[in-house]
Amino acid sequence: MSDGHETPSGWSAEQPPPYHGPQASPWTTPGQQQQSYGEPYGPGPQQQPYGQAYGQQAPPYGQPPYPPGPPHGYQQHQPVLRPGIIPLRPLKLGDILDGTIKLIRANPKAVLGLSAIAALLVTVPVAVGQGIMLDMFGTAFANPGDDPTEFGTSLGVLAPYAGELLSSVLEFFVVTVLTGLLTRILGRAVFGGAMTPGEAWRRVANRVPALFGVALLLGIILVAPMLLLILLIIAIGTAGGFDGDAVGGVITLIVLFMLAYVAYAVFFWTRFCLAAPAVVLEGRGPIEGMRRSWQLVRGDFWRVFGVQLLTAILVAIMAFIVAIPFSLLGTVFGMLGAGSTVSAIAATVFIGIGGTIAAMISYPVTAGVSGLLYADRRMRSEAFDLVLQTAAIEQQRQGWVHASADDLWHPSNSPRP
Repeated sequence: MSDGHETPSGWSAEQPPPYHGPQASPWTTPGQQQQSYGEPYGPGPQQQPYGQAYGQQAPPYGQPPYPPGPPHGYQQHQPVLRPGIIPLRPLKLGDILDGTIKLIRANPKAVLGLSAIAALLVTVPVAVGQGIMLDMFGTAFANPGDDPTEFGTSLGVLAPYAGELLSSVLEFFVVTVLTGLLTRILGRAVFGGAMTPGEAWRRVANRVPALFGVALLLGIILVAPMLLLILLIIAIGTAGGFDGDAVGGVITLIVLFMLAYVAYAVFFWTRFCLAAPAVVLEGRGPIEGMRRSWQLVRGDFWRVFGVQLLTAILVAIMAFIVAIPFSLLGTVFGMLGAGSTVSAIAATVFIGIGGTIAAMISYPVTAGVSGLLYADRRMRSEAFDLVLQTAAIEQQRQGWVHASADDLWHPSNSPRP
């Protein structure tokens, strides 16, 4: 917790029970009445000399009656509250990565189950297309004397591209919804609570249109420069044709554009990476969610970018390590199976298993890091850790995590909105 935090004045008007006023002092023994200031003092217990009440002798003259205190400047550190997957204070990189792993371990059925369904929907078209392609190549190797143009006009050439296209379309819809579900589960897991897939869907269903709006707007922002480049190249070709000088100019233009586009894409990708958590946890619309992400990232751009980039690299490495053995087995079955139906099915199954397991790991990690980065930015810029700590203490006193904890993410509860 950083200095300068202000204690929150209270919860929002929409906050349902069980959050209520403070209880009796914890320092009062059960059944004991606290004496009011207006009551007369009764006869107190007879005072005994130091040490005699405990069967000890008084210390010799000149020796301090109390043990020496801590050295000057010593401050006792209070333990940090951690009711769930993260400590309730501004997070370090290790806290974010550790919290993402704990999210999977704390809710394996919901997190891995939903991720498995999404991974199957995205991976199966790619696996089928690659299986058909490997079957075609296996047939070509088994019949080297046949005319190769026959294989070039077969369905096997178009199958991988069709599978990739269908997988990309499905991934847009499936991953967008999955991100919302995992973010909602993460919001409860911060307090140590769990959520079933059915409850997560009921709480996210009304946010799905806003999530698609964020994905579409971000896609338009990232694709628009590419379309402008294509139109510019077409205009150059239409005006003067592609002679030697024109080709060199187009190549130079493309190289300069790609360098500028990398900076452009990194900037907007980082600025809007917290829009989905803002839409789900704060109930904002797509434009408001993107504006909220822009606000939260301000002042900490390079750290947010570094964490997101490192996460993308780690996810890519993990997915590659997990998927490569299954892909190799699928390739062996497809290439050496002489184009049989059994080998094509085996290749499809192995490739599908590898892609599914890799996606089951990558989807929760990516969504978890984004959600925890969002929580970290709110704790750093809005002192939101005070709200989380106060709620966690109340929940520990009650002994359970109420569903109304999800409403604490609303910005009206922030001490510094």
